[in-house]
Amino acid sequence: MTLGLINANPVVHAKKERVAQQLSVLSEESITVDEKLGRILITFTPTIQHCSMATVIGLCLRVKLKECFPPHFKVDIKVAPGSHADEESVNKLLNDKERVAAALENPNLRQLVDECLYSNEL
Repeated sequence: MTLGLINANPVVHAKKERVAQQLSVLSEESITVDEKLGRILITFTPTIQHCSMATVIGLCLRVKLKECFPPHFKVDIKVAPGSHADEESVNKLLNDKERVAAALENPNLRQLVDECLYSNEL
């Protein structure tokens, strides 16, 4: 058994400066509003193929649009084709009224959506 330092000469690396990055999940070009027909189509791109937050992002978009547009507008929210491994089921959940209502009745999920939307408003 030795007494003393285990790593007497550690290698110290310089701290890297972090650069803020744009995730490009949503762009102006991916939003279509047809006021005449009362339709909104949003196509967003999750950050990675297996993004676990894709449904939360979609729910946040739906809740925010519901607040901002009259109730007669039909909203379709989809992940960009080929951008998510589970694209079909994410799209199905985001565009089914009963599934959206059930998701937003979950207190933990609703809290997460609210935090995403309103955390900067105080």
